[in-house]
Amino acid sequence: MSTVPVAFLIFNRPYHTRQVFEAIRLYRPSTLLVIADGPRDEAERARCEEARSIVTQVDWPCDVRTNFSDVNLGCKRRVSSGLDWVFDQCEEAIILEDDCLPHPSFFRYCDELLDKYRFDTRVMSINGSNVGSDESISSGYHFSRRPHIWGWATWKRAWQHYDIKMALWQSLKETTWLTDIVGMKMPAAHWQGVFEDTWAGKVDTWDYQWFFSILAQGAFVISPNVNLVSNIGFGEGATHTTGVEHPCANMPVGEMQFPLQHPSYANRDIVAELAEFERHVPGFSARAVPTQRQFNQRLKRVLPRPLQEALRFARSRLRYVPL
Repeated sequence: MSTVPVAFLIFNRPYHTRQVFEAIRLYRPSTLLVIADGPRDEAERARCEEARSIVTQVDWPCDVRTNFSDVNLGCKRRVSSGLDWVFDQCEEAIILEDDCLPHPSFFRYCDELLDKYRFDTRVMSINGSNVGSDESISSGYHFSRRPHIWGWATWKRAWQHYDIKMALWQSLKETTWLTDIVGMKMPAAHWQGVFEDTWAGKVDTWDYQWFFSILAQGAFVISPNVNLVSNIGFGEGATHTTGVEHPCANMPVGEMQFPLQHPSYANRDIVAELAEFERHVPGFSARAVPTQRQFNQRLKRVLPRPLQEALRFARSRLRYVPL
């Protein structure tokens, strides 16, 4: 039995809820916090109630806490308010939605990394998904800027920076901040549009605000070098993931190997980020972007030697820099 709380977000899909609940049952958390949105109409009330009934079937010693809405709040308000409720009570949590089916090793992976990076403010989130990076890397995980919310974990000390209104966006959007921290013009331009639409209320979601909060803090996320969570919810009934042909739909999962191999230093894996961006954004090719080695060679040709030495010194002192 684990002492790390699990937050479980459900809605109106009992078939998916039951599968993910069975995965949680194998983990046997000592605390289970269940967040549910209310039905949008009377036609889906029965499905909402059936999904809620599944989480009453806890058959292990567990403190079950529920936050069920009587009305439909929508994705943006329900998830954000639900996680506020979770971190009002917990210092850390593993978070699963009703369509995110984890491999059993996902829980131990989260458990160990929550402990290892508990007080390291450079790290704000732990991904369970790997949607395109190289699985041949010797360590069990890598550092990135991009959070994924198909099975993840974080701490109260990180969630305190979450701002659903993105108040900082107005002061940052006219600067080069986003390009500087993302490090590539095309991905930065893509996220510029996403953040602007999210700030303006054109997107009913909560997760882009989380991504923005992480970037605004200049922080990292951790991503596994094997995919540990499959999104089984693509298709009819999904809120956002409606395309069953999407390359991220129903991705196979693998097993994390233990003892967990840790990277020797905290440096962002730009190649993995490009691979993930290519999978998510049609028309983008990571092959058109120079590798870090190519970039360094180009930089060497144009920078005076004193500036090259200063850059190497800065990297050695900081241990990591935005690329």
